[in-house]
Amino acid sequence: MSEQYREAGVDLGAKERLVDLLRAIGAQATRPEVVDGIGGFGGLFHLAGYKDPVLVAGADGVGTKLLLAQEVGRMDGVGQDVVAMVANDVLCQGAQLLFFLDYVGVGRLVPEEVAEVVAGVARACRQVGAALLGGETAELPDLFPQGALDLVGFGVGAVEREQLVRSADARAGDVLIGLPSGGLHSNGFSLVRRILRRSGLSLAEHHGLDVPLGEALLRPTRLYGPEVAAALRAGGVRGMSHITGGGIPGNLPRMLPDGAGARLDAGTWEVPAELRLVLDAGEVAREEALEVFNMGLGFVLAVAPEAADRVLEELRSAGGAPRVVGEVVPGSGVAL
Repeated sequence: MSEQYREAGVDLGAKERLVDLLRAIGAQATRPEVVDGIGGFGGLFHLAGYKDPVLVAGADGVGTKLLLAQEVGRMDGVGQDVVAMVANDVLCQGAQLLFFLDYVGVGRLVPEEVAEVVAGVARACRQVGAALLGGETAELPDLFPQGALDLVGFGVGAVEREQLVRSADARAGDVLIGLPSGGLHSNGFSLVRRILRRSGLSLAEHHGLDVPLGEALLRPTRLYGPEVAAALRAGGVRGMSHITGGGIPGNLPRMLPDGAGARLDAGTWEVPAELRLVLDAGEVAREEALEVFNMGLGFVLAVAPEAADRVLEELRSAGGAPRVVGEVVPGSGVAL
């Protein structure tokens, strides 16, 4: 069956085996609203429990961090990376992620390897209360070399219209509260890999870190949903920014209205040790580093001054480690 297709590089039997594996994985990350999930032509979800819902959608990928993960032989964290990149983005409008779909592109399909990656997706979905509703795996031998893998995710969340968090809400005087990153998250790895090649830094050695460098660089993107949900319940949150590609200067202004900028005190949070090591090895200028990496800040909230203490308390009670990192000011851009 399909012998010529197999010779062309596509194994339909492997695809069927993978679907069986993924059905069991998907069943571990579900919600009561799921009508039908993995296996059909489309995942079905009944939107219930909202009076005037606004849907918030997002899409993102893991990027060249995947190449480093393959080099180190650790693919268990990239599933969380792809979920977090979408879930944290959706969170910026105050929405909870409802369901998620993934896309895996490979040069040669090995069902067990793809299932390991998707199992990480399912674990992260469970942590944020989302259903893994479906996805797609494509074996593309002429597009991807053998052993290559790409991972992309798509998600939809919902929020009551009256609870939407919009950039127009923030104003001068608001307190900026930062949540630490879990490391580099999923941005800047093309530069990281270039520095590693040129500097000769070994991924297997500790270089003064608590774990080998490769393991430190692969720490997965943090899922901010649970702690931010607590902050939203406290009230007074007027803006939120997920610090991803473009760094703090590229992302923080996205939560601010025209005529407002931000002033941050860089001494109020720590840059991850593994990032400092790589930046020093590559002699990367501070200005460029700020435009590429999160620099230790993964998520920032703009909070009304009178609500700041309350929000800080709620964030801590939810297990976060928030810091007051600056304030919203008249003007534009970010002063660091």
